[in-house]
Amino acid sequence: MMRKAINPAVLTALGAALAAVLTGCAVGPDYKKPEATTAPLPANWQSADFHAAEPNDAALKGNWWEMYHDAELNRLADLTLAQNQSLRAAAAHLEQARAQVTIGTAALLPQANLQAGAARQKISADRPLGAYGVPNQSTVQSNFQLGFAVNYEADLFGGVRRSAESARATGQQAVADFENARLVLMAELAADYFNLRALDAEIDVVRQGLVLQEKALAFISARHELGLASGLDLAQQQALLDANHTQLELLNNQRAQFEHALATMTGTPAPQFKLAPDVSMATPPAIPVGLPADLLQRRPDVASAERAVAAANANIGVAKSAWFPTIMLQPTYGWDSNRMSTLLSAPSVLWSLGASATQTLFDAGKTGAGVKIAEAGYTASVANYRQSVLVAMQEVEDGISGLGLLGRAGNMAEASVRSAQRVLDLANDRYTGGLDTYLDVITAQQALLANQRQAVQIHGQQMTTSVFLIKALGGGWSGDVVQAAK
Repeated sequence: MMRKAINPAVLTALGAALAAVLTGCAVGPDYKKPEATTAPLPANWQSADFHAAEPNDAALKGNWWEMYHDAELNRLADLTLAQNQSLRAAAAHLEQARAQVTIGTAALLPQANLQAGAARQKISADRPLGAYGVPNQSTVQSNFQLGFAVNYEADLFGGVRRSAESARATGQQAVADFENARLVLMAELAADYFNLRALDAEIDVVRQGLVLQEKALAFISARHELGLASGLDLAQQQALLDANHTQLELLNNQRAQFEHALATMTGTPAPQFKLAPDVSMATPPAIPVGLPADLLQRRPDVASAERAVAAANANIGVAKSAWFPTIMLQPTYGWDSNRMSTLLSAPSVLWSLGASATQTLFDAGKTGAGVKIAEAGYTASVANYRQSVLVAMQEVEDGISGLGLLGRAGNMAEASVRSAQRVLDLANDRYTGGLDTYLDVITAQQALLANQRQAVQIHGQQMTTSVFLIKALGGGWSGDVVQAAK
């Protein structure tokens, strides 16, 4: 008699299954954190303007906006953390994610159920015969049941463990996503606040210029009445004054929009929110930057992308576990009696021990396709992780170089203001002495105002750039938050 040869693929699958059972290993690759970039991480930043972080530097820990020492900003930050509706929604989504982790890991433990039942039933006398020699009889009886049932999937091949691993990584990703939402929100708050304060300073500059221009208009009007100034001089000064009044209205409109945005972020209806002008000039704080490798621990969005890689890696194991049998253990224990009084007696005891196994024999390539989908998802998540690292380094480099360039531009802008003031003083003196036309004075007034506005605009850009640099560095966030969520 000829023996039928066993398919080598079956032998391979059985060997892998036996190895998994004996070693307790889970199918699929164990997670290894991928390299952050395809090329080695740079040892330092390209710009030489950064402030290197000292060991244990705590400047960016906790509420990083307090580095600016602005009481009004701190008050708005407290309101935002307490009342911002987007942040509340993000917190609710985080709670959902944490509950999903519990659901995802619950399969690691048996599910126990309590079962109870009571029935009064009549059996038909006309039912089919169970034995031809014994006639059926109609009976009426009670049936009382009480028992316990356990359902448990014997995770011999690790599919359940990989699923729980994926759920935990996804939960940690949700923690990082919440921290990133908080960081983005607080950075937007600080940036809008400093944009508003820059507009306060610019509005103040324009108003001071209007005061001087109105005095100049009165002076030209008096000279015109005496015949010492032409109508052209008077019209030119009036046109300049009208143009700057227009600029003032446009600046006030921009300020109102930032004020309304701050109202929404703090959870306050815009009609009820008012922020008094403040023209005091704050200075950007010294920001400890650290090394490029530090971003992998300090950026919540990078941590989120890395946790997505871990979840995708575990999903490969979940997909591969479909190649192996699913084994269910379903023991039961209880009592069954036709009288309540004897329900818990020894003769009423019933129990069962059982197991069932299901093995897919043919699924038209469904399981293999699922594995390919999981592997492609892992490849995509690694690419997304590396892209987030590259974007993080770009944003930090932008912030470092931006602060350095704006600092130098600010110094030059202040020098140009002083020069423009001297030009205006000379133009006024020469016009009064009859040496120049009033057009030279108008030109000098416009140049001074433009330089003053440019100076305050650059300062505002310095403040917002410092905010975005802190955001790019991860703010006061620490990767320990995600690790604690395991």
